[in-house]
Amino acid sequence: MQNERKDIRRGIKVALCVMLAAMAIVVLRYAWLQLVEGDKLAARMRAQVGQEFRTQSPRGPILDRNGRELAVSIMTKSLFIDPSQAQKKDTAALAAGLAPLIGKTPEDVEAAVEKGGGFVWLKHFLTQDEYEAVRAWMRKEEYTDCLGFIDEAKRYYPSDALAANVVGFVGAEDKGLDGIEQAYDSFIKGEVTEDFLYTDSRERPILDSIFKRHPYRGSRCKTIELTLDSSMQFIVEQELDRAMAENNPQGVTCVVMDPKTGDVLAMASRPSYNPNRYEDYSAETWKNRAVSFIYEPGSTFKSVVAGAALQEKVVSPNQVFVDPGYVMVSGRRIQNWNGASFGTVTFADVVKQSLNTGFAQVGLRLGAENLMKYAKLFGFGEPTGIGLPGEEGGILFDPKDMRASDIATTAIGQSIAVTPLQLVRAMAAIANDGVVLKPHIVKSIKNADGSTYMETQREEVGRALESATDKTLVGLLEQVVASGGGKKAAVKGYRIAGKTGTAQKIRPDGTGYMEGRYIASFCGFAPVEDPQVVVLVLIDDPGTGNFYGGQIAAPVAQRIFAQLLRYLKVEPSTDPFADMEKKERQKPRPAPTAGYEGEVPTGMIVMPDFSGLSIRAAAAKAAQAGLQFESRGSGQATGQSVPANTLVEQGTRVIVNFSP
Repeated sequence: MQNERKDIRRGIKVALCVMLAAMAIVVLRYAWLQLVEGDKLAARMRAQVGQEFRTQSPRGPILDRNGRELAVSIMTKSLFIDPSQAQKKDTAALAAGLAPLIGKTPEDVEAAVEKGGGFVWLKHFLTQDEYEAVRAWMRKEEYTDCLGFIDEAKRYYPSDALAANVVGFVGAEDKGLDGIEQAYDSFIKGEVTEDFLYTDSRERPILDSIFKRHPYRGSRCKTIELTLDSSMQFIVEQELDRAMAENNPQGVTCVVMDPKTGDVLAMASRPSYNPNRYEDYSAETWKNRAVSFIYEPGSTFKSVVAGAALQEKVVSPNQVFVDPGYVMVSGRRIQNWNGASFGTVTFADVVKQSLNTGFAQVGLRLGAENLMKYAKLFGFGEPTGIGLPGEEGGILFDPKDMRASDIATTAIGQSIAVTPLQLVRAMAAIANDGVVLKPHIVKSIKNADGSTYMETQREEVGRALESATDKTLVGLLEQVVASGGGKKAAVKGYRIAGKTGTAQKIRPDGTGYMEGRYIASFCGFAPVEDPQVVVLVLIDDPGTGNFYGGQIAAPVAQRIFAQLLRYLKVEPSTDPFADMEKKERQKPRPAPTAGYEGEVPTGMIVMPDFSGLSIRAAAAKAAQAGLQFESRGSGQATGQSVPANTLVEQGTRVIVNFSP
């Protein structure tokens, strides 16, 4: 009996041991499956009941100031391969079957497999036909375990090349690579979420997972509204294409700005590109020359120098200059654009005819400190802060390092470097009563829900000129277009002010100028009485032989002005310079005084009669007689400090009064 009890207890112990051992095995197996094989089994199970997928929100759109789409996003499929799974299959057969479906070579596919790892892109942005063909082939040949699709937002530019250098483009993985796309990438970049789609045995979505496949608008994907006006942009680009055809230059650039707000209304460069196919173009064509191209401005910079000289009262509009055709400064010869002498002229004539000799003298009167001071007040020497990639700041002298020749050459727009946008801003300040504004390319940023995230406001940087000085300068620049070197920019019925420029191109190594290579430009604004637009046209290295800004840049500006003013519905204004010569001829002139009779002793001269002459004519007559001349007032000569026809010594100073 006792033995039976021992056997029973022994049996129970054995059973317990067996049970414990079985439990231990189960626990160990469970632990193994969970800790070691868990991820693999989970992935296998998920592959059997559904599939993982990534959803990307469309990239935020870019619009012009009127809501016209310049850049939008559409959702497309992109194909990837898992090399770790593909290497388990017949790689050659996989490559041979897949390559023709996606426009690749078998070698391309095999190279992707050889990279190894778990993920390699095969092709971004499949067409619908490519996607359906690959999807059907994958299922038929059972490659679903090593090939897959991911939704990606493909960027599309509805207007093709319009404003391409401003808008930029997007590369792989929704990354902005240039222009606004790059500068505001963090605001408009699409968002990615990962999810799982449950399917039945026939791979049909089940439950509510089907609703997760629709694209969504990410909360951070904002809308960028630019200051550009697409219609004005089109006008400008059309004229730049014409300028390229007519002048065969290395490039052309145009910027149009609202001088009252600093808004850039149009900005274009040639050559350009189509951002829908950006990879077909060289990186050089991607550049926005309006902000990245630095050059010597030439005579367009004289607008700034003239304003500085008037402000510092080192010159007046009627002040007389003697132009010998050239001047020597620190051993450097500075001559006029045509190498000729204009004789005795007023400062107004110096500006109107863009005389280098006169501006060299004015620059020396200003001095290095004042010259650089006003250059900086107008915004030169540092980036404008417009927020576009690649913006240059230009180059200015340190006044301490400037020799007399440096001062003189800077005064004529040499020895410094500026960007087109900087020059436009400076001219806009002249059009804006002397107040410098910060230029803007972005008007507003909208949140995904339509609310305003940011809106650009008019921003004053500072005042470059006093109002009275600025008005005087505007009058001088208006004469440049009315009857001076910029008259080919004139539009009948409208008052336009501006300045032409012709500058030699600097050698790439900075050692001097290239022979026969020039940059022609015109920069001005209209209408004078109520400026609406500032326009800069820059023609880089024209290949037709004609390189003067007044001859090739001014006509382009004229066509742009004419179209923009009509587009803006600006009413024609009265031209104050119309029929000026006719009215001058019709003015009654005082009767001449009796001439001097008798012998003129040596060293003496007969004082001329200046009655009824213009300032320019009177100054020329005084210079011819060997007299020192000083003018007071404007209009026609009505009196003189020394009576006419009297004997005076050579070099005598005569003051001539003028009145309208």
